[in-house]
Amino acid sequence: MKFCNQCGASVELRIPPGEHLQRHVCIRCDVIHYQNPKLIVGCIPVWGAQVLLCRRAIEPRNGLWTLPAGFMENGETTAQGAARECLEEANAQVEMGDLFSLFNLPNIDQVYLIFRARLLNLNFFPGIESSAVALFREEEIPWQELAFSAVHQALKDYFEDRTTETFRLHVGDIYKS
Repeated sequence: MKFCNQCGASVELRIPPGEHLQRHVCIRCDVIHYQNPKLIVGCIPVWGAQVLLCRRAIEPRNGLWTLPAGFMENGETTAQGAARECLEEANAQVEMGDLFSLFNLPNIDQVYLIFRARLLNLNFFPGIESSAVALFREEEIPWQELAFSAVHQALKDYFEDRTTETFRLHVGDIYKS
């Protein structure tokens, strides 16, 4: 960050009074500009024993497979954001289920929130950020071609829980993206 979004003056990194971390602080109006982790919301869309995956058509990780997920927008809940991402990336309509996984990625300042979801129909097709969308059984998942560690872990946990039909919330820290 170089300029204050309140008055346009330059900002500098310093520790404001009462804080313990460096922040971007305006040199003119003293506004503190906090930078916080980004929330990534998505879902595991399921049709029977299959999971819907999207092949990315954009960077990062263009050409690799992922769950439909992306940055949460202002004014929406995490579940609404996950459903919106599924619609944007796969044109898939889902019934949202429970939160399934929460992964902290502190090295890239992100938090992944992945919900279970049920596909409402098979009328899905690639959205603008996807080059392909497809249903996969566990044994068909392109494990070596998954775009993100959080997606890999969420799918691993999902298929493990599915063996007993006992789905629990999975929480963890991932230090590789």
